[in-house]
Amino acid sequence: MKKRVFLNASAAAVLAMCSAAVMAQDNTFKIGLIVPMTGQQASTGRQIEAAARLYMAENGNMVAGKKIELIVKDDTSIPDVTKRLAQELVVNDKVNVLAGFGITPSALAVAPIATQSKTPQVVMAAATSSITQASPYIVRTSFTLPQASVSMADWAPKNGIKKVVTLVSDYGPGIDAEKFFKERFIFNGGTVIDTLRVPMRNPDFAPFLQKVRDANPDGLFVFVPSGAGAAVMKQFLERGMDKAGIKLIGTGDITDDDQLNDMGDGALGVVTSHHYSAAHPSPANKKFVDAFQKANKGMRPNFMAVGGYDGMRVIYEALKASKGQGGGDGLLAAMKGQLFESPRGPMFIDAQTRDVVQNIYLRKVQKQNGQLYNVEFDVIKDVKDPGKTK
Repeated sequence: MKKRVFLNASAAAVLAMCSAAVMAQDNTFKIGLIVPMTGQQASTGRQIEAAARLYMAENGNMVAGKKIELIVKDDTSIPDVTKRLAQELVVNDKVNVLAGFGITPSALAVAPIATQSKTPQVVMAAATSSITQASPYIVRTSFTLPQASVSMADWAPKNGIKKVVTLVSDYGPGIDAEKFFKERFIFNGGTVIDTLRVPMRNPDFAPFLQKVRDANPDGLFVFVPSGAGAAVMKQFLERGMDKAGIKLIGTGDITDDDQLNDMGDGALGVVTSHHYSAAHPSPANKKFVDAFQKANKGMRPNFMAVGGYDGMRVIYEALKASKGQGGGDGLLAAMKGQLFESPRGPMFIDAQTRDVVQNIYLRKVQKQNGQLYNVEFDVIKDVKDPGKTK
């Protein structure tokens, strides 16, 4: 009799533990953040994780009765690793959202998993136009290369840059940047003398830059992934291309806020087009930059950080709007159409394309308080992705 009572009590205890575990699972909202923390794009992962943690510190880890848990995984920018990590996060960790994605191939590798599991995939960094078309569950909070490239192609011919060579990394975003810059630049009366593509892995810019030096264009339009801009700048200056009158222009990746001070005064005067600068003169951005630097030993936030910060906002607000219910489809519906003031300025998640609509700024590298910054001097408002308007 005593044995039966003991067994019944044990079974009840196990049942209670299981119920508690299920309730704990039900009351936890898990975000699987897959970013490169090591390798060539390590600065991307470092910036995004820091921004995500800052957002959580400022806004708490309880939303709509759910405790937010951030699970960070390093994919080293290898798409096969990204895919495996995403599968593990969905199957084993039962994450509610997949987020991060430093480069386009990694974002695309996870798209089928997001679709099959109905898990929203928030792309905080990767910038090829077609990404959001790879799965109906993808939402982007970063930018697209066509947004930035077209804006530069409109500015350059009006400012004495009539003949250019383009130099891009040979993968999705680079091909987007080359295509959209070239089309718009020619439409505006400019001439593209040559289009050069540099291998993505272990790039050596030297022979390509020598080719540009020999062609002697008015300008060199560059796109390289975040983290590689410093190498281009160094070799551009070493070859005396600035002194030869060749203007370095491009998307904001080449004057990345995370690396800009290390580039030295040779970067002064470089004009880029982009959606975010740490020098953006708004109260929201000043607050963001101050808090980010305080939390990260003086590290300056870059455009990857703002993509991560705003991505967390989109997730939090969707969870609030869906009152913690509705699974992946409910969350996704609540992400579409969000309109808010970001540190970058006003932004909007287009409900049809699930892509970001935002201001693109023209900026020039200038010195402020002894430091180099991308200082905005013009703005093109509410830019949709040109890759989706055709």
